[in-house]
Amino acid sequence: MPSAVADERVGKRNPLQKLLGRPEVGALVGAIVLFVFFASVSQTFIQPNAFATVLYGSSTIGIMAVGVSLLMIGGEFDLSTGVAVISSALTASLFSWYFTTNVWVGVALALAASLAIGLINGLILIKTKLPSFIVTLASFLMLTGLNLGLTRLIGGSVSSPSISTMDGFASAKSVFASSVPIGDVDVKITVFIWIALVAVASWILLRTKVGNWIFAVGGDANAARAVGVPVDKTKIGLFMGVGFCGWILGMHNLFAFDSVQSGEGIGNEFLYIIAAVIGGCLLTGGYGSAIGGAIGAFIFGMANKGIVYAQWNPDWFKFFLGLMLLLATIVNLIVKRRAELK
Repeated sequence: MPSAVADERVGKRNPLQKLLGRPEVGALVGAIVLFVFFASVSQTFIQPNAFATVLYGSSTIGIMAVGVSLLMIGGEFDLSTGVAVISSALTASLFSWYFTTNVWVGVALALAASLAIGLINGLILIKTKLPSFIVTLASFLMLTGLNLGLTRLIGGSVSSPSISTMDGFASAKSVFASSVPIGDVDVKITVFIWIALVAVASWILLRTKVGNWIFAVGGDANAARAVGVPVDKTKIGLFMGVGFCGWILGMHNLFAFDSVQSGEGIGNEFLYIIAAVIGGCLLTGGYGSAIGGAIGAFIFGMANKGIVYAQWNPDWFKFFLGLMLLLATIVNLIVKRRAELK
């Protein structure tokens, strides 16, 4: 009798292989190392109030990193995210001020505008078959011009007028820009919004058929279409998801600072992409996680504030950020390949 040969297709993966197969493992190890490092060089870093500041800085990147991570898993990029956040804030502010309405009307209109930007990006991508890099780069340039031109035309300045005295401002601020006391520490509400978004995104990716569609279209869109996956709708939905995250962050910016500078946001799109890549999302699509994007944003927050608390020269921060991006990408690729070989 010939000996039975186990079919590798139905073989069970050992726990170590499963662990290494998780996209966020490399980022988690990096986050732990970075935390221990800054905690050892600066006692201020681990103080509750200082750490709450680290979390706040992480959340302002992490909220957008959630949508960007899902989009990258789906195989696409969005270079308009930084200015789209400001577009959302300006829409709410300028509409409320010009028409003297309750600011919640402006908030609702800003949500519609943010979703529309994502919808338009997705539709252009699908109809023209152009790379998302080109489509969203064009959106970035157009939104940059609209932000400046319309703000100056309507308000006569490069910043939006203050709406702090208008009806609904206080209630909107409590939703988007308040603090939650935990013991003696005030934690910004964006931290909790960020955690909630990560939880919802993770559930979508891991527990729903939509999550399977996202991984499928990012891995091979043609193969996914051949087995009945609604590729076009999935990609459009991902762009609209990015728009939704941009709306949340835009509303925070507006109600935290009362007004918005029309030229802000340029360059932030790279920070969101960096957080997603550090968190394990591959530039080629089909691989990554929302939790990894959150860890990437946390690494960014620790590095950004840790350098300040350690009293180092902040001029080196961008170099440090670029180095982290390069090392994280290399580590993620190595870990993924070794996990596949085991």
